[in-house]
Amino acid sequence: MSQPRNIAPGATYLITRRALRRHLLFRPDALITQLLVYTLAVSARRYNIQVHAVCAMSSHLHLVVTDPDGVLPRFLQFFHRIVALGTKVLRQWEGPVWNHEATSVVRLLTHTAVVEKIAYVLANPVAAGLVRHAREWPGAKVDVNEIGRGELRTARPSAYFDPENPKWPEQAALPLALPPAVEQDGAEGFRLAVAAEIDRREAQAHATAHRQGLRFLGAERASKISPYARATSSEALRDGNPTFAVGREQGGAWRIAAAAVRTFRAAYRASLERWRSGVRSAVFPAGTWWMRIFHGVSVTDASIADVVLTTI
Repeated sequence: MSQPRNIAPGATYLITRRALRRHLLFRPDALITQLLVYTLAVSARRYNIQVHAVCAMSSHLHLVVTDPDGVLPRFLQFFHRIVALGTKVLRQWEGPVWNHEATSVVRLLTHTAVVEKIAYVLANPVAAGLVRHAREWPGAKVDVNEIGRGELRTARPSAYFDPENPKWPEQAALPLALPPAVEQDGAEGFRLAVAAEIDRREAQAHATAHRQGLRFLGAERASKISPYARATSSEALRDGNPTFAVGREQGGAWRIAAAAVRTFRAAYRASLERWRSGVRSAVFPAGTWWMRIFHGVSVTDASIADVVLTTI
């Protein structure tokens, strides 16, 4: 049984989804970039999702988003489905697009975690040995200087989307929002902090490449590699799917968050056991999503775990 997840309105997340068997289906050419930006813009608007960062790697997608209304599962279901259907048309691909692992959804609980994970997303092509600097990546991505004041804009792709269907507008714009904890007067400092973290990650990747005698692939070669090939670089085994992140040197926040997650899970399981035994009046903790949406269970106004997680 998978662990229950607390879906709380206003939470910020790092989202990662990988292509089947690490195929390079999202190779950063113009058509796939248009598909990804358009689909993300339409999906985010449909579900009122605030997008802070995106980086489409050849074999996986990274997002950092905030979910004001607590509808993240609906957004991910819609976004991933349309990306898959559009990719199948563009790549003439038979079979699944996504791998069989669950989407990684990591809740970012501190300002430090938000800065680090946005930098991680934007610097990912450098860490993967593809380009020397994040700004050189040719795929769908965000420029750190545009967070909170820019947008990604594209026309409707000619493939897959029916121009007669009103849910697919001719043009789509994706505003790049500031994370909710960042005030407008602190936006520049936030962008500088993310840029500094990107610089740190780039320097780390350069040092690793030099030590191992490796060369960066380059943007042009990355955009021309076969999308049907598979990534061959070594990849650490993913032993677990983390629930939250607090950032480096935030041990106290980590212990508080871990205790809050355990509290939520224990309350959820106790309520689920009562519900399965026939007690339909069982009340679930705030943040319960699946049972509330599909079975109409009652939930508390606010659980202790949710209060703690939103105040770290």
